[in-house]
Amino acid sequence: MKDMKESRVNKRMMLFSGSSYPALTDKIAQELGIKAGKITRTRFKNGEIYIKFDESVRGADVFVVQTCCEPVNDNIMELLIMIDALKRASAGMINAVIPHYGYARQDKKAEGREPITAKLFADLLSVAGMDRAILLDLHSSTIQGFFDVPVDHVTAIPIIAKYIIGKNIKNGVVISPDVGGVKRASIFAKKIHFPLAILDKRRPAPNMAEIEHVVGDVEGKTAILFDDIIDTGGTLLKAIDMLRRNDVKKIYIGATHPIFSGNAIEELENSEVEELIVADTIPIGKEFKSKKIKVLSIAPLLAKTIKKVYHCKSVSELFKGENLV
Repeated sequence: MKDMKESRVNKRMMLFSGSSYPALTDKIAQELGIKAGKITRTRFKNGEIYIKFDESVRGADVFVVQTCCEPVNDNIMELLIMIDALKRASAGMINAVIPHYGYARQDKKAEGREPITAKLFADLLSVAGMDRAILLDLHSSTIQGFFDVPVDHVTAIPIIAKYIIGKNIKNGVVISPDVGGVKRASIFAKKIHFPLAILDKRRPAPNMAEIEHVVGDVEGKTAILFDDIIDTGGTLLKAIDMLRRNDVKKIYIGATHPIFSGNAIEELENSEVEELIVADTIPIGKEFKSKKIKVLSIAPLLAKTIKKVYHCKSVSELFKGENLV
């Protein structure tokens, strides 16, 4: 009873950043009107991670921001260590804010003897001591069911849709790059009041895609390819080629998570795309310069979500009437 009373007395919001994307955490902190907490973070000579929180977290509602960018496994391990440290320091509530959820594409067994790594990651977070997760545009919404703690699944669709609407595109069509992304693309299409078309995509191997058909009317229209992730860009380049062969007028691309593996940026820069719109869920790099790629900030959305969670209010109110979550 004493610990419960102490927890209520010390209830306050605290925000900490992992090492994956401190710039995003600083933007969120600015939106919240607070400062990110201080952490000592070092490595032992053998590469093991050491974490120490440099201020008391006892009884606090703590939000830890860590995205799963390269090096993915190191960032995941660091997040688990941070959560464990917070639990052992008697934090009141431990909230993991993960803008890009790692291993999300491994959400089912496509063949025998394969792992379901998205579930494994969820289990590790819970075992470490996480009380709640705030996730953004999961590859599959069913991943929410992998958690035994509350999950707030929010989306960047309104942010990207607002930007596209500002383009005043006439006679447009939203393209889903595959059947699996139809629901996501359909929500986006309804938001910007455009019809939907679908590409028939097959994957003969990981990071490989073949596009055989376009289902829907695209001829003479401005196409907006919409997906959750851009990784190598191979699928998009083949989609662009297929759409050009079907006589689309212009092509835009919208996606939440800009992984941009390998030469993805350079290849997309040199493609026949008018503009590529992404969210800042993953740092693209200091050297990033592009005339075609527009990066929109999710910091205001995540700050509003954190406020809702902290004050025990409905997160879905952020998207009320939009049918987006």
